[in-house]
Amino acid sequence: IDWSRASADSLSVRAKTGGRCDPPEPDRGKPGSKYHLVVDRNGIPLAVHLSAANVHDARQLLPLVDAIPPIIGPRGKPGRPRKRPAKLHADKAYASSDLRRALRARGITPRIARRGIDSSERLGRYRWVVERSLSWLLGYRRLGVRYERPTELLQGLLHLARALICVRFLCPVATT
Repeated sequence: IDWSRASADSLSVRAKTGGRCDPPEPDRGKPGSKYHLVVDRNGIPLAVHLSAANVHDARQLLPLVDAIPPIIGPRGKPGRPRKRPAKLHADKAYASSDLRRALRARGITPRIARRGIDSSERLGRYRWVVERSLSWLLGYRRLGVRYERPTELLQGLLHLARALICVRFLCPVATT
């Protein structure tokens, strides 16, 4: 896992039969769910989170960053295992001074385009990795449209898909 750079993004999926999400949010006409994902520099999913579709992305970034588990490196390497990436790239949906301050307090350098100032094209050089990982997540057809009503079942399917992506990335099958 390359801890030098990470990217965060989210994706909305529609609900076929509806579904509740914890905690309940006021309904603003957005049925469905939203998958939030943080990946490392190579596209390995570090954390995935499920929320209602009407929840703003910025409210879910800090719980998503805190959900990254510590990865124990090879033996003999001095120091504690690194738990958080050095930089975090995100789009303008995460642009707020409070989030930037909270990320810096966690030891992460935020690379977030500022609204009305920065172009989001410059961040596209690094953010394509999370877009690719989101499409890998939707490659598991059960996650493309929400059919399950219980939140726990969909959260379990998200974690299973994340684990399968990690296994596929770490143990590639030779194709000839």
